[in-house]
Amino acid sequence: MQIAQLIASRPSADIVTCHPDMQLREAVALIAQKRIGALPVVDGGQVVGIFSERDVLYRLAAEGEACLSRSVGEVMTAPAISVDPSSSVLQALALMTRRRIRHLPVVDGTAMCGFISIGDLVKSRIDEIESEAEAMREYISMA
Repeated sequence: MQIAQLIASRPSADIVTCHPDMQLREAVALIAQKRIGALPVVDGGQVVGIFSERDVLYRLAAEGEACLSRSVGEVMTAPAISVDPSSSVLQALALMTRRRIRHLPVVDGTAMCGFISIGDLVKSRIDEIESEAEAMREYISMA
């Protein structure tokens, strides 16, 4: 399955993003409010980084509460690693495993058209495997 199929039913307008100038405190509140693990950081319509729970933890461990006054642009992971819509779910999973990341912006040219998590990909893969297993059971029962 391609990433395009995975994100087809999700409007890109629903993607929660932040700006590099946003204060860390605000971005943390947004992540908590939306119950998500990361935000694509967008500036001028382009993804310039990813701000994740890990970024917060690393800064809190290093600087304490004072880091909450920093801007997202100072602590985000950049540049953002991304995939294009024609990438397969398996390619995206391999990339996430290799780079030890859990979120990927889906970028078509320079425009972000989706944002996927490792959970999205694992669910897609499980659904695909279950469908294949059901097809095999039906085939065997007809033989």
